[in-house]
Amino acid sequence: MEAVYQPSRISARNLSFVVLALAILISGYLSYLKIDNTPAVCIAGEVFDCGTVLNSVYSELFGIPIAWLGLATNLIVTALLLLETRVSFFREYSPMLVFGIVLFAFLFSVFLVYAQAVLIQAFCPWCLTHEALITILFILSIWRLRQALKSQAEAEPILEGE
Repeated sequence: MEAVYQPSRISARNLSFVVLALAILISGYLSYLKIDNTPAVCIAGEVFDCGTVLNSVYSELFGIPIAWLGLATNLIVTALLLLETRVSFFREYSPMLVFGIVLFAFLFSVFLVYAQAVLIQAFCPWCLTHEALITILFILSIWRLRQALKSQAEAEPILEGE
């Protein structure tokens, strides 16, 4: 009996979808809180104060709630991942586009953790969870970009005489 190659279902792309699903749920919940002006379900404790974090000056950027920007970012990255198997342009450039978007999101998340720890001196577990998911997504985007660059390098013919 001949062995049939079955590609692994565990890939950086598939793991990215799982991380993005969780991130969309959290950023969707935080976006709902902003729209409905509802207090967040939060852990009771000295350092945790969702209301303070979610209503701080750092919860908006140019008047746009950070939660909405996070949700939009998650949806855009999801769309890019979906399009890369359907459109040749995205098949070639999606890993780089995703990396660029997620790099910006990761750096902004680092700032938001700093803002919670130093500037606001209170933490939102929902926000921290989303920021952790963005960090995982950033690592996965590095993995995907490295794979794409390696595949591209292997596909290019080596020119002799250079």
